[in-house]
Amino acid sequence: MNHTAPKITVVGSLNIDLVCHASRRPDKGETLIGDAFDIFTGGKGFNQATAAARLGAEVTLVGSIGADPFGEILLTAIENEHIDSRFVTKRTDIGTGVATIVVEPDGDNSIIVVPRANMALTTADIDAAADCIADADVLLLQLETPIATSEHAAAIAKRYGTTVVLNPAPAQPLPDSLLKYVDILTPNQSETELLSGMKVSSHEEAHRAAEVLLTRMMATENAAVVLTLSAQGALILTEKTSEQVSALPVEPVDTTGAGDAFCGALANALASGESLHSAVAFANAAGAAAVTVVGATPSMPTRAKIEYLLASEK
Repeated sequence: MNHTAPKITVVGSLNIDLVCHASRRPDKGETLIGDAFDIFTGGKGFNQATAAARLGAEVTLVGSIGADPFGEILLTAIENEHIDSRFVTKRTDIGTGVATIVVEPDGDNSIIVVPRANMALTTADIDAAADCIADADVLLLQLETPIATSEHAAAIAKRYGTTVVLNPAPAQPLPDSLLKYVDILTPNQSETELLSGMKVSSHEEAHRAAEVLLTRMMATENAAVVLTLSAQGALILTEKTSEQVSALPVEPVDTTGAGDAFCGALANALASGESLHSAVAFANAAGAAAVTVVGATPSMPTRAKIEYLLASEK
């Protein structure tokens, strides 16, 4: 497809993140005094769309919000990120999605997501955006909206030759009817374990689990599993190749959103015509940049920051 800028359509969630910083997670029945509190825009769909847009892609977001103050905050943020919001539907019968996040001093986090309007996204909403899916270089999906809706979007994408990237998060079982449309699957360790039914605690186990996932996907030489392994980087497995792409060493302050930065950057690089290896290396740098900033959406990096990190490792 001949575009001045890469074109990416994201079908996914939009949330408001309520972030508490504390010395540790509370135990059952315990109340802790926290250190700080922030409110951020978030949701895997919005975060990944933001990451791709900040890296120069022309991004269309398909999603669902409530007719409430949280929804208005998100619409303003979408406009500020220069993301096409024509297909973000405002619902009057259900509120905007929220996530409560506890961040510990080492940057690790625990998250509870209440999807609300995100789960009201329908196949009719996807049909309304069908032309944008067909015209995109990459369709980017996650699992904070109904699986049937994502499957419908992926089916449209495959009819028109749009590359389908699925980030299977949060972890949940997936039907083969969805995976057969997926070109590139980007699970982390826990998601891989759930989807493959195998333990992933070594490189050999990761490779075997990725092989199981690859057999459930499209039977084409372009199909790939990109298994993200935090500080160990990412494992790429295709029908013909297997390779590990190293992570960049950084000091994390908040790991929230690192996976979203990775996926948005990966989609951007693929839509720009980069090889899978180059796209994953670029995405690794995006994920590394993200963990150095507090908050999900605020941590989605610019191209300048990613290129600085990559240059510093040479």
